[in-house]
Amino acid sequence: MKRTHPVKVIAVTGGKGGVGKTNVSVNLSVALSEMGRRVVLMDADLGLANVDVLLGLRPKKNIANVLSGECSLLEVLVEAAENLWIVPASSGTQEMTALSVHEHAELIHAFNDISDQMDVLIVDTAAGISESVVSFVRAAQEVLVVVCDEPTSITDAYALIKLLNRDYQMTRFRVLANMVRAEAEGRNMFSKLLTVTDRFLDVTLQYVGSIPYDESIRKAVQKQKAVMKAFPTCKSALAYRQLANKVDEWPVQNSPRGHLEFFVERLVNKG
Repeated sequence: MKRTHPVKVIAVTGGKGGVGKTNVSVNLSVALSEMGRRVVLMDADLGLANVDVLLGLRPKKNIANVLSGECSLLEVLVEAAENLWIVPASSGTQEMTALSVHEHAELIHAFNDISDQMDVLIVDTAAGISESVVSFVRAAQEVLVVVCDEPTSITDAYALIKLLNRDYQMTRFRVLANMVRAEAEGRNMFSKLLTVTDRFLDVTLQYVGSIPYDESIRKAVQKQKAVMKAFPTCKSALAYRQLANKVDEWPVQNSPRGHLEFFVERLVNKG
């Protein structure tokens, strides 16, 4: 029986739109790929595909074509940079949780087929706390919650953590402050979130740092490029490299939990 290569699976989520979650997913993926890690970035916003737009890609096929049996996952992968491949989202609205048993099995086989070709799988979830978002987040080994300096961002991040803790007994979350004017602002955001989680929930939050507000990000979006590629020496690019160094040190679990089929099985089994 083939021994599956352990893969670090990270879900990037935020509980609301507008926190810059897709930008974080894209630039963290680029930063890790520049370190020599083989990265697959899955656009899990199944209703509104954003990753390909952000990178100026025009994929001919997406995850829906894999599920329909038209092609393999390998055929869907789009090479975005050296060591970085994208799994484009379906432009339809069907959620993973609506898949049939046969489609579940197809998805598990599809990911197992490419597991030996990657070190990290980053899952860019949709905004909100829909069943689809929850499915992806609870299936991942690591959950990176992105917050920004808006009251609704902290409230929505708390709502997501509360739901995952209460209904799925998840207890460990990593928090990234995005678009901060100063490092102190990021730590202040984290403290606000920590205050309410410590009071009401049995969870552990870890602050992983911040990404500064940077006009270069807006310019990179207009160019349809990752800021890491468009402006590699800007302050946000430097912060993404620091973040990637931290992420790279997170342990890969060399157990069933550390294997890709575990991620997919968790994703498609609601139990």
